[in-house]
Amino acid sequence: MLRSGIVALSLLLGPGAALADEQLTVCFNYGCLNEASVVFSEAQIGVLAGRLSRASSAVAERAILAQVMGQLYRWAGEQSPIHVDRPGDYLDDDVPGKMDCIDHAQTTTRILQMLERRGLLRFHVVDDVHRRVRWLVAQHFSAVIREKDDEVPEAGARFVVDTWFGEHGDPAVVLPLEDWLDGEGPNVS
Repeated sequence: MLRSGIVALSLLLGPGAALADEQLTVCFNYGCLNEASVVFSEAQIGVLAGRLSRASSAVAERAILAQVMGQLYRWAGEQSPIHVDRPGDYLDDDVPGKMDCIDHAQTTTRILQMLERRGLLRFHVVDDVHRRVRWLVAQHFSAVIREKDDEVPEAGARFVVDTWFGEHGDPAVVLPLEDWLDGEGPNVS
């Protein structure tokens, strides 16, 4: 399994492409107040490349991507204090490593950009972080991807990839941006 993921990654990157560990910065303690460096190994990325290479459509890629995000967060939590994070903002008990939606949106966007840079997202591109505002003061932020549209690049459907809703390492919630802007998503505080 691991070997097939590495082979898939090298096929995606092309002949002679150098595979290397990937260092990434994760945010935590609300508002990206603190950051920590984590490293994803060539072997770990190879496993995920194998999973993502199975996607035959944008819909399939989003389903696999939700699982991949959970795995990447679990690996990041082995190297940083984010493993203590709980769903929403009020279950964290003020412990170091807690993450609000800003921390999740920034970290998830960085992870998605890493996957995109490595050519592992075949049906999507990474969009800017989006913010929704409800009831004048309630804000929420999320990472966003857009389906590739070769004819009109900006016309592809957009989807949030939101890791804030679940327990640390759970699959990301992936849903249409418009639904998320209307308040959709699991009910957590």
